Amino acid sequence: MDDRLRVTAGVSLDPGELRWRFSRASGPGGQGVNTTDSRVELSLDVARTGALDDRQRERALAALEGRLVDGVLTITASEHRSQLANRRAATERLVNALRAALAPPPRQRRATRPTRGSTRRRLEGKKLRGETKRLRRPPSD
Repeated sequence: MDDRLRVTAGVSLDPGELRWRFSRASGPGGQGVNTTDSRVELSLDVARTGALDDRQRERALAALEGRLVDGVLTITASEHRSQLANRRAATERLVNALRAALAPPPRQRRATRPTRGSTRRRLEGKKLRGETKRLRRPPSD
């Protein structure tokens, strides 16, 4: 059975590359809030992972630049009361972050000129607005 974490069709992470940390979460939990380690931190060393080729690594490092500490991406989940649910949430967030980072950049917008009609309508609107404001002024004698 393949237990690798699938990010895209060509990228899947080895579970051995993931680092898990657990701690006590703040927030709801009832009597167990001070005794269960339900907060989850999931870390992946993007700079050194074997799941990415050089081009993918460059793209991911550039896209995640503000979220990385020494090339390591850390995801935190503490919104659920159970550790298992927080583990699932952290895993899902990691996959989504990597998927977004590996996506190719959108095509660049090609600048176009406004049509003659849209320019005319814009100028007519500006004239109407100016006329309205002129009529609001007190009369000049």
